[in-house]
Amino acid sequence: MKRRTLLQSLPAITLLPAAEWLASAQDKPGSATSTTTVYELRVYHAYEGKLDDLLKRFREHTMKLFEKHGIKNIAYWTPTDDPLKDKTLVYILAHPSREAATANWKAFGADPEWQSVKDKSEANGKLVEKVDSTFMVMTDFSPKLP
Repeated sequence: MKRRTLLQSLPAITLLPAAEWLASAQDKPGSATSTTTVYELRVYHAYEGKLDDLLKRFREHTMKLFEKHGIKNIAYWTPTDDPLKDKTLVYILAHPSREAATANWKAFGADPEWQSVKDKSEANGKLVEKVDSTFMVMTDFSPKLP
């Protein structure tokens, strides 16, 4: 499935959880979130038979660690059709800016808790073969998040 097709198939309602985060960030003094928020589309291509382990790692650890490092979880999906079924995780994150995204990912990667979780979850082999990451900003004609 091409990224364009995937993005077109995502219902706008899935982005609503970001609304509260965006509103709270906009209330902070000096925040430029309303004009600089970037969304990150990530597609994880899991090794054969490893998707369940990857989903468990996200469910039990990764999402909380993202939040700890300023990375906002928006929504997560798994495809229902081949060839991506049973081996792909698709998700969207939000960052206050592109610069914040860089800093957030650096802090996340250096976190000893994350390193421990990753090592334990990969005791029987790596889970992810390839990661695609695309940074996006909302268009001027996109429905606004409430």
